[in-house]
Amino acid sequence: MAETLEHLLDAIRNCQTCAAHLPLGPRPVLHVSRTARLLIASQAPGTKVHETGQSFNDASGDRLRAWMGIDRTTFYDSSRIALVPMGLCYPGRLPQGGDCPPRPECAPQWRARIMAQMPDIELTLVVGSYAQRHILGARQVTRCCLDFRHYLPRYFPLPHPSWRTGAWERRTPQFGHDVLPALRACVQAVLAGKPVPEILPPDPA
Repeated sequence: MAETLEHLLDAIRNCQTCAAHLPLGPRPVLHVSRTARLLIASQAPGTKVHETGQSFNDASGDRLRAWMGIDRTTFYDSSRIALVPMGLCYPGRLPQGGDCPPRPECAPQWRARIMAQMPDIELTLVVGSYAQRHILGARQVTRCCLDFRHYLPRYFPLPHPSWRTGAWERRTPQFGHDVLPALRACVQAVLAGKPVPEILPPDPA
């Protein structure tokens, strides 16, 4: 018998695969539905997301929503937008600061099964280096993001929207001039039930 979304979510909530490695214990955080057309594939929950159980419920989420040009109500409408990180649980902190990488066991165990429950996904925003490496095989975030047309219409790569990205944005003006307008056009089209539009390169100066 085919797996249902409800059965899958129950299995994910009861997962103990990484429990010994998670300092705050397992608490998978994802938002999915069978009708979602836009998927945000990120890296792993932070501490605030772990506490609240709501993906991107922090400053990085504010930055991502600003990039996309949508409000919180639209962002958390799981009938339209799915949020599935590479690691579903908070992975802990690195000794030198910053969060640990997503647990390597998580995506191989769950991702294909989650994707099988979302047949209507038209566009995936691939957010951050871990997601880009897993989904796109890309290892250089700046190059991947600036070459976003190469991955359309199925994928749109983005940097992780942490506070550190502010300095990167200032050093990379193409992101604001070229990438963000294209991102917003793609997001608005998909949320309106339209195909991902063709994004032509900017006219040479």
